[in-house]
Order: sequence, then structure tokens, then C-alpha cells
Amino acid sequence: MNAGIKVFAPATVSNLACGFDILGVALEKIGDEVIARLTEEPGLRITRIKGAPGKISKDPEKNTAGVATMALLKHLGEEKRGVELEIYKKMPVGSGLGSSAASAVAAVVAVNEILRRPLSRRELLPFAMLGEQSADGAWHADNVAPSLLGGIILIRDNHSLDIQRIPAPKGLYFAIVKPDISVLTADARAVLQQALSLEQLVIQTGNISALIAGFYNADFDLISRSLKDVVIEPQRAHLIPYFYEVKEAALKNGVLGCSISGAGPSIFALCRNSIEAEKTAEVMSMIYKARQIKTLSFTSPINLEGAEIR
Repeated sequence: MNAGIKVFAPATVSNLACGFDILGVALEKIGDEVIARLTEEPGLRITRIKGAPGKISKDPEKNTAGVATMALLKHLGEEKRGVELEIYKKMPVGSGLGSSAASAVAAVVAVNEILRRPLSRRELLPFAMLGEQSADGAWHADNVAPSLLGGIILIRDNHSLDIQRIPAPKGLYFAIVKPDISVLTADARAVLQQALSLEQLVIQTGNISALIAGFYNADFDLISRSLKDVVIEPQRAHLIPYFYEVKEAALKNGVLGCSISGAGPSIFALCRNSIEAEKTAEVMSMIYKARQIKTLSFTSPINLEGAEIR
């Protein structure tokens, strides 16, 4: 058996408070790995899944990596090509850190590589999107695009995948805390109201616009004033135990902002440097430790590279 190609796709923080479905950023340290190899037997097979026992199907039609790969192979006219995938989940499922997206991204990058790169990295985006869509039913690139391409990504329009890379100011670090519960994206979307007030529209539009300006100008004070969500966070906070206590602890530590990562339950705090991030991750975790709730916590700079071949 040949060794194949191994690709790591990073976890992501999507929404970044006020940027629901249109803003995401890639992290370092955690993510998913996929090994792809060509085989003589025609068809796609997922031969191994490690790290998520009993939670993910090996059926390619029910797996985000499988759905993404099948779409890519069909586009390339390679449906009969023999391909095997091994999936190594290096991040929790249902964490709000883009687990479904990372598997899909790693798969299409790996398969594209073993086929000698017929498509550019950017051209792989819609196929990875189809993979993630199979998990939550929604078409939004705020996890897939940063995992694939790295950095901070703004999506002007999800339908056409009109995306723009936003400058990442030097020094920024994330502190992430995930309590030991799962929140499925589909469930977190189901609680959202379809209508919002004119006041909410004005505030949220102002915040996302100023946040982008803050990133472009490396204006940490403006970033801090803008990292506020008056629409989605208030509707989802009840899904995450002690969310507001954790947020208060982070803000008291002087962070730029704190909110829900993606659909949750992970909570992120955006920090000015690694030292602030380490202290913040500790104080956020203490809220849960005091209540005997296990957590996963870590810090990360912004990953500027996205998926990488290893």
C-alpha cells in the first residue's frame, strides 16, 4: 500500500461576533488530517476514521470528506478513479470550531494533490463547501474558506463565493475554551429568528464595517469597540452553560472582545498577544472548573497558510 498524501486542515473561528456567516479566521494547533491514496479498485472508500468513535460514518455519502471528494472527482471526470481516505479527527465534533469543514477541506486538498493539482487552491472551495453543507444543510463559507486558504476571510456573498482576504494585524492571539458539551450547527441555526429590528441592523452593520476597518488599520481599539454581536449571540447564549460569566471573566482580563465561536459551545476571546491569551484561557476555564465541568482550552495565533501538506 502506498503512503498517500497527508493534509492538515486547521480549525476555525467563524462569525467573529458581528460577522454571522460572512467572517471567519483560521487557527493553528488543532484541526483534522486526511490521508488520500490512489488504489486499483474503482470508487471512493473511507477506510479509517480515528478520533471520533461512533460519531462519523464511513459511508462517503454521509461524510463531509466523502461528499466533498465525490463532488471533486465528478467535476474532474474521475468518478471511477480508485481513491481511499483515512480521516483523523484532531478536534472535537460539534465544537463550533469548524470540524465538518476541516475534514472536507483536508480531503479535497489531498485528493487534488494525488491527482497532480488539476485545480488551484481557490478552485477547490465549492467542493469543500458541498461537503460541509451535507452536515448542517447551510451554504456558508466562513469555516471552509479560512480553513482552506488561511487568514481572516470576509465573504461578500456566500451564494457566489465572492470572498476577500482581510489583513491580520500582527500580535493577535485567540484564547479558546470549549466546555464538555456539543452543539450541532443545525440545532444552533434552528433557534435563530428570521427577522431583526432596524436598530439591530444599524448597530450590527456598523460593528462589522468598523471591525474590517480595524483589521486593515491594525487599530486594536477600534477592533475592541466593534467585536460586539447584538443579533446572534443573544439568541444562542442559552445553549452554552455559564456563557455570560465566561465572557465577563475574559473582558475583565482586558481582551479585545469575547463571543461564541461559530455555533458554539466553544467561546473565543481575541487578545493583543500570547501572554494575554494564556491568562485569558485560564480565567475562562476557571468558570467551568469551579462547577466541575471539563473543558478543552488552548491559545492560537492566526494561521495564515490554511490547509497544508504534511
